[in-house]
Amino acid sequence: MESTLLNVINVTRDWLTLAFDVPFARADVFGVKIGGHLLVEGVLFFVILFLLTQKSYKPPKRPLTNKEIDELCDEWVPESLIPPIIEEDEYDPPVLESAAGPHTIIKGKDVINFASANYLGLMGEKKLLDSCTASLEKYGVGSCGPRGFYGTIDVHLDCEARIANFLGTPDSILYSYGLSTMFSTIPAFSKKGDIIVADEGVHWGIQNGLQLSRSTVIYFKHNDMGSLQRILEKVTSENKRAKKLRRYIVVEALYQNSGEITPLDEIIRLKEKYKFRVLLDESNSIGVLGTSGRGLTEHYGVPVDKIDIISASMGHALATEGGFCTGSNRVIEHQRLSSSGYVFSASLPPYLATAAITAIDILEENPDRVRNLKNNVSLLWQGLSGIKGLEITSDAMSPIVFLRLTKSKGSSKDDLKILEEIADRVLKEDSIFVLTIKRSTLDKCRLPVGIKLLVSAGHSEEDILKASCALKKVAEAVCFGHN
Repeated sequence: MESTLLNVINVTRDWLTLAFDVPFARADVFGVKIGGHLLVEGVLFFVILFLLTQKSYKPPKRPLTNKEIDELCDEWVPESLIPPIIEEDEYDPPVLESAAGPHTIIKGKDVINFASANYLGLMGEKKLLDSCTASLEKYGVGSCGPRGFYGTIDVHLDCEARIANFLGTPDSILYSYGLSTMFSTIPAFSKKGDIIVADEGVHWGIQNGLQLSRSTVIYFKHNDMGSLQRILEKVTSENKRAKKLRRYIVVEALYQNSGEITPLDEIIRLKEKYKFRVLLDESNSIGVLGTSGRGLTEHYGVPVDKIDIISASMGHALATEGGFCTGSNRVIEHQRLSSSGYVFSASLPPYLATAAITAIDILEENPDRVRNLKNNVSLLWQGLSGIKGLEITSDAMSPIVFLRLTKSKGSSKDDLKILEEIADRVLKEDSIFVLTIKRSTLDKCRLPVGIKLLVSAGHSEEDILKASCALKKVAEAVCFGHN
């Protein structure tokens, strides 16, 4: 309608302009001499009024016949529920046939396991198994209800108190599933309109929590404090309402996507300067960092109350399942009423809470486990020094040892093919089980792909040396064979 109207106006204007020689000609209308341009505008005005009063043409409607309906139904092809799986998306992961300890069984063959986050070597620990057995006999397998609806068992309260006592915080709260801890914690505190500044390398659980919060999320470059400071400066200077909004910095203590440790001292400095709160995920650092395994705050010698919210999965160093959040009483009590993963999920099976208590007891009684883990990490670094075709990009104190191609092939897909070939060959030829970073399509992390070795305190020196020698041999053969 608008385009037709404009065309009519333009044609009319051109015709009248030529007819009356606008703008200098004058016309005689009812004996009155007027300027030609006024006549043009007057005629255009009446033309527009005429067109606006006309009804748009609509073809007459006719109901479809039964034959036409049948033909349309026969021609209709519904869209696929899921996109077709292409060959590169097909993945057949190795299946473990025993516990995921320092050694495991794959296809009936004993292999050295560097693919499980069993950092303290507690998987299969007799004291842990005995405590779980006793708990199963007393409480059964599950709790059959959320915490607020008859799902709270005394062992849950004992576990929360034990975690808080271990980390030196006033209170803690348990979640039934480790990954859902950050799903639920972030949306419980940050809402639409709030501001979250997060590291671009955070794992998928945190990414999902950020999305569910509906907050304004800004990512800074991975572990780059300069990038973080620039964003904090920009947020506070450009947003006049920033001081009235809830504002958070979200980071991992030890990034599972890179094996790097976040510089907590700098995070604290920036938090206090720009008045932000900090949410710290310690899933991979509890039981690992610090002289006694109390995590990143102990590693940096920072008082734990400098961190507003600390969360962690218990499925790594503590060799159980579930997650927890720890902090001030107000922070914890708020989650008991507003955190979806706590309010609506059946509570953590009692035997898993018992296992967490026992794991913390073992850690406190045997701090040598932390030292053994650090020695094994150091030994693996020495063994992999000078590896051809690959380079270590993780932190020297991280049990997540990350290897990337020294020279990328141009795309993550091409790099991943080479890395998977290395992983497959060391498993097949040398019985070394390592991980390649094969991310889900849901994972928005864009850090480079690589090979990840998860070191355990339970690995022997022989295990470490065998793995490093095998990787050096296979990496050189594969990487230079592709050149």
